[in-house]
Amino acid sequence: MMQDIKITRIGSSRLPEIDFNNIPFGKEFSDHMFIADYQDGQWTNPRIEPFGTFQIHPAMMSLHYGQSIFEGMKASKNFEGQPMLFRPEMHARRLNASARRLSMPEFPEDLFVEALQQLIAVDIDWIPTLENSALYIRPLMFATDAYLGVNPSKTYKLIIFTGPVGSYYAKPVRLWVEQVYVRAVGGGTGEAKAAGNYAGSLYPAKLAQDRGFDQLMWMDAHEFKYVQEVGTMNIFFVIGDTVITPATDGAILKGITRDSFLTILRKKGYKVEERPVSIDEIVEAHENGQLREAFGAGTAAVVSHVEVIGYGDLLMELPAIENRAIGEMLKAEIDGLRNGTIEDTYGWTVPVELGEWVMG
Repeated sequence: MMQDIKITRIGSSRLPEIDFNNIPFGKEFSDHMFIADYQDGQWTNPRIEPFGTFQIHPAMMSLHYGQSIFEGMKASKNFEGQPMLFRPEMHARRLNASARRLSMPEFPEDLFVEALQQLIAVDIDWIPTLENSALYIRPLMFATDAYLGVNPSKTYKLIIFTGPVGSYYAKPVRLWVEQVYVRAVGGGTGEAKAAGNYAGSLYPAKLAQDRGFDQLMWMDAHEFKYVQEVGTMNIFFVIGDTVITPATDGAILKGITRDSFLTILRKKGYKVEERPVSIDEIVEAHENGQLREAFGAGTAAVVSHVEVIGYGDLLMELPAIENRAIGEMLKAEIDGLRNGTIEDTYGWTVPVELGEWVMG
């Protein structure tokens, strides 16, 4: 049964302090956040309250044993000014898939979507309207038991907070093919949006940046032969007339942007393949002049074009952005669906209903 969400409003909004013409990604936060607590086997006390810090116990289990997961979403306004969510039910399902993998409690999907609806409605004025900007949404679940023992926690907290953002990557990226460190293995936590997955990527990413690259192309853990992901995104290649992306095999995150791209491409009649992609195939396609495009796919950037792939001593330069049709088409399609200039025949965009809580 749907629980009532108590709303406590902030006394004075920080909105006048924000320069919407210059929004750094992930550094500005809206006025309110949603919180729910898990105890005695159920989620309780769902509420929206002013955004702020909270006290934690030094023995809080998520700090020691890593029971912490998250999602990344966006809200935007269509050309009529209506706030829109993009595939919120898929994010709810993926959050719960991550929770299951880390032995955490699932969160009711209907309450998750209702929390998003009410939180976005309360902070509607925080949604930026400039091109390539949006209101980023960060759902987060973590263990809260104060106990030094390697067991699942019995208590948890789920928080959803938001903040206005501009572009994640302002320019095409240079990738380094990682041949020492790995992101994930089959049977591990690669399919979950677990905090520890990202912590483990930071050191090898720094090594790549020291070489003059922006991010990593992660390879499989057994042979360092097959491509997994790029940075924190799924990866797509256009080789000849075919769009190829690595098949999700238990080590690759099932990206919602990835799924959306595949659906759009197939509907438009493109030749699409989900299968293992070897680095040897990428090198051969580049040498033959058939590597037309490479781009990351994710919520934050939508499309992140790859400019250069560094593989040992080999530097593979890709065609200029203006000569890339597919990545640009996909980004325009997602942006058009979000702003309402392209008809949503997929049922992906969900309007935020401006109910009584907006005025209450």
